[in-house]
Amino acid sequence: MKGYRKGYRKAFQRAFPYTIPVLTGYLFIGIAFGVMFSEKGYSFLWAGLMSLLVYAGSGQYLAVNFFAPGVSFLQVIFLTLMVNIRHIFYGISLLEKFHGMGKKRWYMIFGLTDETYSLLCTTKVPEDVEEDQFLLAVSLLDQSYWVIGSMIGGIAGNFLPFDSEGIDFAMTALFVVIFVEQWMEKKNRAPEVIGVLAACFCLQIFGADGFVLPAMLLITLLLFVGRKRLEGGEEEPCR
Repeated sequence: MKGYRKGYRKAFQRAFPYTIPVLTGYLFIGIAFGVMFSEKGYSFLWAGLMSLLVYAGSGQYLAVNFFAPGVSFLQVIFLTLMVNIRHIFYGISLLEKFHGMGKKRWYMIFGLTDETYSLLCTTKVPEDVEEDQFLLAVSLLDQSYWVIGSMIGGIAGNFLPFDSEGIDFAMTALFVVIFVEQWMEKKNRAPEVIGVLAACFCLQIFGADGFVLPAMLLITLLLFVGRKRLEGGEEEPCR
């Protein structure tokens, strides 16, 4: 048991430096979420609990608006599904890696965010730690940053005067950074090009207030239809 705990301690020590970029990002966007959540009249404890049990990033930002009157349960389900549908592709590419992790795979599936997925796919596991312990450490560290940021934002929003106008743009800015990083690292940029063109097309057809869901549906359809061709020209870092 002592050696088991020592192995995890070393895994967390090795994983932490790789998660520092996520730490800086998650603290700030977590704080932004906590401030928005506190404006609805909720305690910082609820913000932390939501980040602990839901942990959906952009889905949590969207969920803040679900507290408004007139939002139906079906709308909540549909919008949450569409915002997080990209995780289907993440999960498929990591099935083989998670298969040998036993019960830990259930948390790994739950904790699979955009940033964690990027780390799991691109980070080489150090030779002196077990792979499953290292991967779990990455996921747990990333979520801890989000939970801490949410609670800090909730506390700040409850006790300090804040003008939160425009603060929800923090999540958009993070996705722009992720997009740029993926664009710079990948040789096959077809999925990114498909996403941009589909979004621009739907923006012209449906307007700024209604283009997001049609764009996501179109992107999903195009990626499913062209999956084999896209995979043929792209490296598979998660296998």
